[in-house]
Amino acid sequence: MPAKLILGTEIREQILDEITKEVAEIKAKHGVVPGLVTILIGENPASISYVTLKIQTAHRVGFKEVQDSQPIDISEKDLLALIDKYNKDDSINGILVQLPLPKHINEKKVLNAIDPDKDVDGFHPVNVGRLMIGGSEVKYPPCTPAGIQELIVRSGVVTKGAEVVVVGRSNIVGKPIANMMLQKGPGANSTVTIVHTGTKDMASHCKRADILIVAAGVPDLVKPEWIKPGACVIDVGVNRVGEKVSEKTGKKIAILKGDVDFEAAKAIAGFITPVPGGVGPMTITMLMKNTLKSLKFKLGIA
Repeated sequence: MPAKLILGTEIREQILDEITKEVAEIKAKHGVVPGLVTILIGENPASISYVTLKIQTAHRVGFKEVQDSQPIDISEKDLLALIDKYNKDDSINGILVQLPLPKHINEKKVLNAIDPDKDVDGFHPVNVGRLMIGGSEVKYPPCTPAGIQELIVRSGVVTKGAEVVVVGRSNIVGKPIANMMLQKGPGANSTVTIVHTGTKDMASHCKRADILIVAAGVPDLVKPEWIKPGACVIDVGVNRVGEKVSEKTGKKIAILKGDVDFEAAKAIAGFITPVPGGVGPMTITMLMKNTLKSLKFKLGIA
């Protein structure tokens, strides 16, 4: 029996509807809505496209959205001053600085300048520490790992006592999702193994996984024989492997592949995410959820 598809496009809609409803309730009761500012430096087409999607989503759920576009030659000092302005702005609950930044700006210094209580991306060292401690200390889990956990939980996959194997050890996905899945609590309580380029026999670890989360950035890395029958497979990889002409627009579009051999894996797994349409749609969704949380923390209702 083929695997059940875990569609991020569908689960995203569920969560955004929940956020929209909650924002309306907070507005009616407290007279405020979440405020989100996105700072974009320069005119990188990919960054503009991504920021545009963030803005559209923020408007959809009823947020106050501020788009602050700055020239490519803005000084580091001026950018830090801009962040400080939004740190002090009570109407702003979430601050995003779109990456990558120009080479003359220290990315680490900029991200660390954001107030941890407005760091809805979850990248500030304070929020990384909160995530490590777990429980009520956690404020803003990084958005992609948070989206992964939502996909697993909302698909009815049992996590308590499950063997989870994470392929990849990045600070953005691998490390945080491993930490989140081992925490004591709902949607977690798993036994977690991380494998990476230094692992001697990656396949043997993957074969044990009840839940296999692959975030390596290598097309078709995980072979079907690495997958335990009935396992839940979450493919985080988005790899451009070529181009094709769109039947709808006639324009060239990228051919995307995940880190898992999808066609072969779906005959073995119990649950699997497609690429595209799986994990990808969840990142901005969880960004909205974190921004709403920030306002709720401020109002004392979180």
